[in-house]
Amino acid sequence: MNDSALAFYKDRLQKHQQTASRLKSRLGASSLMRLAIFLAACGTVYVLWGNFQLMLPILVVLTAIFLFLLSRHTDLKRERDKFLELIQLNQTEIHILETGDFSKLPDGKKLEPAMHPFSRDIDLFGKKSFFQYLNRTSLKEGREKLAYKLLSNDTASIPEKQECIKELSQKTDWRQEFLATARLVKTETKSTTITHWIREYQSFIPKYATWLVPVFSLISLAVILAWYLDYIGFMQLLLWLFIGIGITAFRIKKVTALSGDLAKVEDIFQQYHRLLGLIESENFESAYLQKIQRSIRSEKSKASHIVRQFSKAIDALDQRNNFLFGFPANGFFLWDLQKSYAIEKLIEENRDSMGAWFEAVEETDALISLGNFAFNHADYAFPKIIDEPVIRAKNLGHPLIASEKRISNDFEIKNGNFFIITGANMAGKSTFLRTVALQILMANTGLPVCAESCKYSPIKLITSMRTSDSLGDDESYFFSELKRLKYIVDTISKDRYFIILDEILKGTNSTDKAIGSQKFVERLVETNSTGIIATHDLSLCELSENLGAVENYYFDAEIVNDELHFDYLLKTGVCQNMNASFLLRKMKIVRD
Repeated sequence: MNDSALAFYKDRLQKHQQTASRLKSRLGASSLMRLAIFLAACGTVYVLWGNFQLMLPILVVLTAIFLFLLSRHTDLKRERDKFLELIQLNQTEIHILETGDFSKLPDGKKLEPAMHPFSRDIDLFGKKSFFQYLNRTSLKEGREKLAYKLLSNDTASIPEKQECIKELSQKTDWRQEFLATARLVKTETKSTTITHWIREYQSFIPKYATWLVPVFSLISLAVILAWYLDYIGFMQLLLWLFIGIGITAFRIKKVTALSGDLAKVEDIFQQYHRLLGLIESENFESAYLQKIQRSIRSEKSKASHIVRQFSKAIDALDQRNNFLFGFPANGFFLWDLQKSYAIEKLIEENRDSMGAWFEAVEETDALISLGNFAFNHADYAFPKIIDEPVIRAKNLGHPLIASEKRISNDFEIKNGNFFIITGANMAGKSTFLRTVALQILMANTGLPVCAESCKYSPIKLITSMRTSDSLGDDESYFFSELKRLKYIVDTISKDRYFIILDEILKGTNSTDKAIGSQKFVERLVETNSTGIIATHDLSLCELSENLGAVENYYFDAEIVNDELHFDYLLKTGVCQNMNASFLLRKMKIVRD
């Protein structure tokens, strides 16, 4: 357990709970103030009814105060909601660090591809998976980007990735502020859908609206003032109102459609401008994070300001749905045309930039999970990138095994070497294979690995550890294995891969399996491939006698006082102790 991280989360939890409590009190006071202003307005109407010249100015002032208080209340509520999310974030981290239980986090199972070089074999997605353990994203698109980073098998720019993750690991408060703000996005509409809609949007507000709206609004103010001073009658005022309604009615269907589309994405614009502001205002030193900052720069204004303008314009257009406001606003100020034109102007000016802005927010959301992982595992080691060997790790362990239960191993393998690992059932072969696979995945992603130290020469990963038959495709288990092995052979001919195999050719008889396995390993060695194969077939170990690149290792088991004991330590040589017969007797499946 990382005691310093735990202490940090507990400290922040206490502070955020106190702030949330204060905001709750302020929200209560704000509600009472709004109620008082509303009652004052009702009293004004009751007392001054009939004296419109006195009543209207008072109502205008009270309405302005009410709207100010309403806006302030909305801001307080949003701030309160953000702190509630911050509380939840810290409670989650405390729970995971204290109990090791991360089962309530999204497991990303839907993000797992049907065919991939290693995903299914190493339990990358699903319950109790590495993705579930790592994932702290707040946005759906952020989860997708995080999954892509893990799946990409990308060995490029690892030091740059490490620099980015190290920096984010130290920006604890900033990370949490970003995640809590992002969690307030409640819409299910994907940003790519919005970006496509913006790029394809066709304007419908005529150009003459640029002068018609301000001219008509000025005339409306003059008409209202003339009515207020008794220069014209109420019927003349009403006539002018309906002229304005008639003008806006020509575009009402398209404005309604636009308003409906924007209502689905309003929440994204409201929160994304804050997220962009957090990225813009932070001082980043790593090249990767500075690159993200550059992607949201605009020559005219900050991306956060422009997206905030979008948010305000969408909210303003939405006011048309309030009949008490929308009817007079359209009648006197052509509200629909005015706000629709403002939105269309923003779309026209920024349609080519919006995608990059959304991309920056969602990329940051994904990167924060990596930074959070590094912060929670300060005892893990960032691999030092070298040319040779492929992996040299001290006390390498599996990150999903609790530290008090984890057995770590020193491990070194050079380029072109192939290790054959034998061992008794449950002795730790498969866990070790997944440990090495995760070390490669984590290193390629830029993460620190579960080891005391690690030197690593970047290499892509490919595995065959968990094959199943396919009844739907009328495909046998053995044929599925052959397809997977064919896929590996074809793939490694195109690039450099670390190959991990677990008990291949299980779908055929032992003699055929032994011959086939030997031939396959010989083929891999011929290609100068690097990797590991775990097997119960001791005959496969004979390859080391003729192939210098092949080395034998094993995991052992001992029977002491009629009990099976494992040390889970990797040893040089060939396993001599198997335990299947003992387990059959111990579990009373067979007789002695």
